[in-house]
Parts: sequence; C-alpha cells; structure tokens
Amino acid sequence: MTRTLSKSVGITATGQFYPERIVNNQELALLVDTSDEWIISRTGIRERRWVEPGVGSSDLGVEALNMALNNRGIGADDLDAIIACTVTPDMLFPCTAALIQTKVGASKAFGFDLNAACSSFIFGLSTAASLVASGAYKRVAVVGCDVMTSIADKKDRNTLVLFGDGAGAVIVEEVEAGYGILDFEQRIDGRGAPYLYMPAGGSLKPATAETVAANQHCIHQNGKEVYKNAVRDMAEISRLMLDRNAIDPKDLKLFVPHQANNRIMEAAAKRLELPLDRMATNIELFANTTSATLPTALHQSLGAGKVQKGDYVVLAAFGAGFTWGGMLMKWAY
Repeated sequence: MTRTLSKSVGITATGQFYPERIVNNQELALLVDTSDEWIISRTGIRERRWVEPGVGSSDLGVEALNMALNNRGIGADDLDAIIACTVTPDMLFPCTAALIQTKVGASKAFGFDLNAACSSFIFGLSTAASLVASGAYKRVAVVGCDVMTSIADKKDRNTLVLFGDGAGAVIVEEVEAGYGILDFEQRIDGRGAPYLYMPAGGSLKPATAETVAANQHCIHQNGKEVYKNAVRDMAEISRLMLDRNAIDPKDLKLFVPHQANNRIMEAAAKRLELPLDRMATNIELFANTTSATLPTALHQSLGAGKVQKGDYVVLAAFGAGFTWGGMLMKWAY
C-alpha cells in the first residue's frame, strides 16, 4: 500500500553543520592498529569531524537548523514543531529537541526526540510530513544530530574508524500540488538487536563502575550481519516504492543512501541498477554521522545542482534495531 499523504508536503529548505576538527586516517592509526589503506579499502572513508569536549548534539543541531531557517528565509518563531533525531542526546532528559528549541528561539514550537538509530531521520521526516498533512501544524523542522565520538570505543578499530560527528536539518511544510513526498515505507525487526547495540546505560543495565570499565557504553557491532542486511533492505525498500508508484529506476535522479560504508552504498545502488553518479555520497570526508547522514548528503547534492524541480529522489536508511526505511519524493523547488 502506498503511504500517501492527504496534502502535498515536502522539504522546502536544508542545512548542515560539522565541527571544525578534522581527523584523518593517519591520526586514527596512532590510536588503534589500522592504516589509511585499510580504512579506505573497507569503508571509503578518508577523514571525519570530531567535536571538542563539552559540545553536545544540540549544539550541532542548532547550527544546522539555523542554516535551514536562513535558506528558507524564515525565523525560528515560524516553526510549529522540532523533531530531533539522535542516538546521542545531550542527556536522557530533557529531550534534545527542547534544548534546540530554546537555543534557536523557537518560542512557539513543541518538539520531541526520535531514536531509530541510523534510520532516525527517515522516521522523523515521515512523522513531520504526517503532522503537516494532518493540518494541525504548518511548518516542522527535522534535525538529525549526533556526536558519535561520545559513544565510540577508542580502542576498537572496527567501529572507531566508521563514525564522525555532524548535523543536518530540513524544513517540512505544504508544497505545490503533485510535488513533495510521494511515498514512504518503514520497518523494524528487533531480532537484529544483538548485532548493533550499546549494552549499558539504559534501565536494563544502568551505569556502574563495572559497565564503564568493560566498555559497555560504547558501540558494539557485528559488521558482517549489518552489511548483508543493510544492502538488501535499503535496495528492496527503495525498489518497493518505485514499483508501486510505477517509476522506472532509470528515471530516478538521485539516490541518497545512509552513509554507513561505501561498499554498502554501492552494492545497494547496483541492486537498483543505478549509475554511481546518481548516488549521493559524503562518507569520504565525513564518515557515518548516523542521524545526520541523509540530510547532509541531500543538502550537499542540492548545493551541487544535482536535483531540480520535478526530479525524483529516493532516501534510504538502515540502522540498529534493526530499523530501515525509505522515502520517495518529487522535488518541489
């Protein structure tokens, strides 16, 4: 069943932000047993951005949202809601959305956090679109922001090399009829939980000296399981939306996959029979920024002139849980 909205709703502006500090592969080789060649060959990543101590996800999200607001030509008080998509909230409560709301001065907006791991932004975008389509809200900001270095194991080369810090934001509102979000699909499967997770820090296993000493507040991943599921599920969900909207993949102008690993992204594009020049990618310079990968890759593609009004665009993501989802859009501006 096509996930149609009762109104034409779409993205009307984008923004992004990255910390200034650049960490290249040679610097990581001083921390763990790795090399520039090893990292590039397995991930496609050459460098990533890391925050300085004392910087939280909300700080990155504020900068990205301010750029999106400026690009739209509106003020923070024009927002009705803010959805903060993150797996690294500044703290468990209050929610990161509230911190962003206060820092940008969106005095009329309500908001909440959404955590679906690397699929958070897709889930947040469909939620925002549904809020606008309902007629209850006019303009919603979706902010993907993560400080992945806060939960990275500095001794694990298999995960440390993959992640960076960053934020991306979009404004969602009603658009011209026939444009905007045409379809979306979202899934979860908790059987994937053992393959990508953080063992401690929640209600099941609160923080103790023992959990900290055992590195249980860091990312734990079975890369092989994640790889095969991510390739299959991102490709299949993208194909599903194209098929049920009678759109040939060759007519797709831009494919924006979650920037987890270059090999995963290319394999998913290949299953869709798409040339790689139609795939958005920023993983080489920014690594996996989790909730920020889709909005930043989209923002950069728009800046490069890769999308024009009327072009078909597909977003696809896969994350811990397992979670995965996709969205089909007809670009509105």
